[in-house]
Amino acid sequence: MATSEAIAEPRLIAQERWRPRVNPWIIAATVALAAFMEVLDTSIANVALPHIAGSLGASQDESTWVLTAYLVSNAVVLPMGGWVASIMGRKNFFMFCITIFTISSFLCGIAPSLGMLLLFRVIQGAGGGGLQPMAQAIMADSFEPSKRGLAFSLYGLVAILAPSIGPTLGGWITDNYSWHWIFYINIPVGILTLILTNRLVEDPPWIKADRKNLLNVDGLGIGLLVISMASLQIMLDKGEEKDWFQSNFIRYFGIAFAISFVALLAWEWFAKNPIMELRLFKNRNFATCCFLMLFTGGLLNATTVLQPQFLQAQLGYTATVAGLSLSAGGLVLIFMMPLAGQMISRIPARNIIAFGFCGFVAAYYYSAVHINLGLSFGTASVIRVLQVLFIPFIFISVTTAAYFGLPVQKNNQISGLINFVRNIGGSILISLTNAGVTEIGQFHQNQMLKNLTPSNANLQNQINSLSNVFTRSAGLANANHLAQGQIYNQLQQQSQTLAYQDMYFILCGASLIMIPLTFLLRKNKPGAGGEIAVH
Repeated sequence: MATSEAIAEPRLIAQERWRPRVNPWIIAATVALAAFMEVLDTSIANVALPHIAGSLGASQDESTWVLTAYLVSNAVVLPMGGWVASIMGRKNFFMFCITIFTISSFLCGIAPSLGMLLLFRVIQGAGGGGLQPMAQAIMADSFEPSKRGLAFSLYGLVAILAPSIGPTLGGWITDNYSWHWIFYINIPVGILTLILTNRLVEDPPWIKADRKNLLNVDGLGIGLLVISMASLQIMLDKGEEKDWFQSNFIRYFGIAFAISFVALLAWEWFAKNPIMELRLFKNRNFATCCFLMLFTGGLLNATTVLQPQFLQAQLGYTATVAGLSLSAGGLVLIFMMPLAGQMISRIPARNIIAFGFCGFVAAYYYSAVHINLGLSFGTASVIRVLQVLFIPFIFISVTTAAYFGLPVQKNNQISGLINFVRNIGGSILISLTNAGVTEIGQFHQNQMLKNLTPSNANLQNQINSLSNVFTRSAGLANANHLAQGQIYNQLQQQSQTLAYQDMYFILCGASLIMIPLTFLLRKNKPGAGGEIAVH
């Protein structure tokens, strides 16, 4: 443990020698606003896709690339932030990203065709990809380590709340104005944050901008990163639609991802000037935090999709009302984030994380038990509250613990990688849970169909009863077919409901497995910054 203390000591000394001139909470609010704008754009366009497709003469299938183009571009830039910041300085890079994001948002709003919209979304995603990690790194350096957990509660509120309110806000704007305004609203926010960043934010002395680093560009690493992330995102986005590996299209992208990702890991590990410092994963604390954040980011994004999806598909809720069922969870986060931020200065991080995953187990078990076709809006809101209630304890503690025992010079890389795995976890678990609901629903449907035979007396009684009802409105010739169709619709609804229940049970079990894994983290000294307790 002496080695960890030796690393941590100069790190703490460096932090005490430098302080930002402005109140760090003002800086945190400024960079959090920019990050909120970016995270919001990962989900705000979801419910507007039918309107975008209709307006630009595209199919519903083609319109989904509006989301994919942004996510691919975003995923590529996220881990590159540390390298780019070393060339132009972190503050300059942050301001550059805000500028690119704001301009491209305007261009997305005026895009005359789907092709142009996709091009501008790629540019927007690239600009947004640098905002999250740089905002987090600026917060990490603006606060002394002992107060960092409370600062990260503000960042956590941004990262968790924005995806939750995105679909609701996007649906309201689209219904009351037009889809163009989901992009236009970024413009005043972008201009404001650009001005505030220029006046308030400064780089600490250990952030040295050196344009010579541009000559040491890791071209192969960037190329492999682009290929692997694009292949992964396309495979995940189109997998269910194309029946996964039954499709040559998905197989090609799966092979491309596997080869390029393995090559990327090998190259970045040994490269002299890598865009991603994978050697940080030699630190057990950091590696464990990345894995826990991968899973936590996946849970947050997957459940944000699962519940509105169930409410709309099975219960007939509108997109706006389904989105509103998530709003109570957002209100709870506003109160829980500061509490979790205070706890990190009093309780070892790994204990808080374990508590959070215990809460996940209870929340997903409750969700599985209460998801049914008679689900009320109130119960749906309670389910969402329970699902997000424990996220702050994990999110803030994992984010804070990722910096333990590592030098401040690595903060840009740390924030880039921790945000990278969170976003990738979201993409993976969204696809897996959606595919799981489809496959499990089909299994339950097949099991139910085995009982729907002509010899089943209950089935025949129900068909006869429904036929009598339909005879009055549709005539005798159509009544029997309508009765059978309604029974089949009920069967589909029931099988899909069982699939959602099973999926929540699976998430409950996965959360249970995470509890012992949290104790791979070394026990830190609460209130002592990044120091690890000596045993």
